[in-house]
Amino acid sequence: MFKLLDKSHSVAAPDYNRWFIPPAALCIHLSIGQAYAWSVFNIPLTRLLGITESIEADWSRESVIWIFSLAIVFLGLSAAFGGKWLERVGPRCAMFVSAICFSCGFFIAAFGAYLHSIVLLYVGYGVVGGCGLGLGYISPVSTLIKWFPDRPGMATGMAIMGFGGGAMIGAPLAVNLMKVFSTATDNGLVPTFLAMGCIYLVVMLIGAFLVRVPPPDWQPIGYTPVTSTKQMITNQSVHADQAIKTPQFYLLWLMLCLNVTAGIGILGKASDMVQDMFGASVAAGSWFVGLLSVSNMIGRFVWSSASDFLGRRWTYAIFFGLGLMLYAVLPTFGRMGEQGLFVMICTFIMSMYGGAFATIPAYLRDVFGTMHVAAIHGRLLTAWSTAGILGPVLLTRWAEYQKQAGVPKNESYNRVFLFMSGLLLIGLVSNLMMSPVDSRHHYREES
Repeated sequence: MFKLLDKSHSVAAPDYNRWFIPPAALCIHLSIGQAYAWSVFNIPLTRLLGITESIEADWSRESVIWIFSLAIVFLGLSAAFGGKWLERVGPRCAMFVSAICFSCGFFIAAFGAYLHSIVLLYVGYGVVGGCGLGLGYISPVSTLIKWFPDRPGMATGMAIMGFGGGAMIGAPLAVNLMKVFSTATDNGLVPTFLAMGCIYLVVMLIGAFLVRVPPPDWQPIGYTPVTSTKQMITNQSVHADQAIKTPQFYLLWLMLCLNVTAGIGILGKASDMVQDMFGASVAAGSWFVGLLSVSNMIGRFVWSSASDFLGRRWTYAIFFGLGLMLYAVLPTFGRMGEQGLFVMICTFIMSMYGGAFATIPAYLRDVFGTMHVAAIHGRLLTAWSTAGILGPVLLTRWAEYQKQAGVPKNESYNRVFLFMSGLLLIGLVSNLMMSPVDSRHHYREES
């Protein structure tokens, strides 16, 4: 079997249909996208011993939340350090390792839940599972871009849309499995972890063995490579180690970090916001979270596909320019009690949040070429790890500080929204500063 993982065994025949590649990528991204649904386990984890309610010996909510945070941190770290290895061994081997890590994360977490060891949950889903998340996230990207040089935004959008939509499968799957396995003395969490580890292992392995890399110098029939200084589309390539020496890499890192910081803050506190600002019910808050998740998923495909026509720089200009204006008007609609308009604006902002994720690989391809795009993408995802901590902490702490200072609940988020608008202004300026990479950074084979 290990021979089948070799990159040379995954080279496609000349007549291979490239449309088999997006389903292979979706097998990976729909699986690891379960991470967005991890919150369904938070309350059951705090009731492992009490079953129906928490008792003194149970874990606190604060200690449980760190499992997800660790997974996001190790997603970024594994993507950053595993990118060059992925380019060397190919997507099939990387997807295989991702499947093993992600499923083992569930298995170790099940063992931790059985022994009531929070450390094993941190190590299992947080560290091992997080490494599976990172490798799985970047594995299909370079391959999709090479198979779809004519529509790189659309291709990566199809896969990364799967990551955004993975929670729509993972959440009900987890809830229903816990119902099936629960008893009067067991909340069903341990067998649920084991079952989900097995299910995701099978699905991800199917994706790993479906994937193919194009033959050398392959191009779609009728395709003519496009280069454009105006849109910063290059026909050159930049080595991953050289890319991090360019100002373009750090501008893109900052842009992704700022966009995600602004968006993930809303996503993480969505239910609390509408309850605090409009007195909405818990059920309405859950509906709002679901609406944002759908918008996040759809935005990944729609915006990344649109970027093939608009150009990556203009697409990001829309994300930042329109986004900062929308954030700036949120406090006004909050004060007016216009819940419908508030929800609509947040939904649109979340579509751009998802769109930024899906468009960034194509932006990297335009700027740095295709040779090491997966490795460069992996290093750029450390911006996600940073924003994954900054966004929720910033929104939560600032809002709580405002409440403690006597600010009414319905106005406690206003300054945060204006601050987010300021972050997007910095992102807009960073995007305007983007320029083609200096030719001295281009890769040249040694003679």
